[in-house]
Amino acid sequence: MTTTLTVPQRGTTTVADRAVGRIATRAAHEVAGVAAATAGAHVTGGVAALDVRLDLHYPAPVAATTAAVRAHLADRVGALTGLTVSVVDVAVTELRTAAQATGRVR
Repeated sequence: MTTTLTVPQRGTTTVADRAVGRIATRAAHEVAGVAAATAGAHVTGGVAALDVRLDLHYPAPVAATTAAVRAHLADRVGALTGLTVSVVDVAVTELRTAAQATGRVR
């Protein structure tokens, strides 16, 4: 004799835009060549759109680094939030040299 159990409907988890932006900012720092990052997000349903601003270490290859950031953010944000990342817009705001990273030299 077999018994069929019905599973009650599961609830939903809502992830705020601000939380997704913070997760994306952290994930962007995990990519080699990124000196600083700021990210914003817009979540609609189960889909997130990310807007990321990066400062890169000079002489990092800009195109390769931004491509790596796009791929990494889509994977990490999707894995950590359960959302589908539809688009990752990346803007490079500054290229930082080693002297800029260490601060003022006397």
